[in-house]
Amino acid sequence: MPGLAVVSRENCPLCEEMLAVLAETLAAVAPALADSVAVIDVDADATLQRRYGLKVPVLLLDGEPVCHGHLDAAEVVRLLRGRGTAGA
Repeated sequence: MPGLAVVSRENCPLCEEMLAVLAETLAAVAPALADSVAVIDVDADATLQRRYGLKVPVLLLDGEPVCHGHLDAAEVVRLLRGRGTAGA
């Protein structure tokens, strides 16, 4: 699961908030990634449901959790800069 993905569920205000803040963050530091964020329905996958069911939303970078509940924009920027995919 390369790149950015948000493990989410329908009718989840926190999920919608994370996606909105992530979009703003990417627009500012890595606009090329803005359209490549995958949204994964936690309830459509039993493994994800066991792993993240009560923690959604969860932001994954290359399949590894970055944050859950609320977006840690500073950490996202730090990680993307470390990969060379975000501006200075």
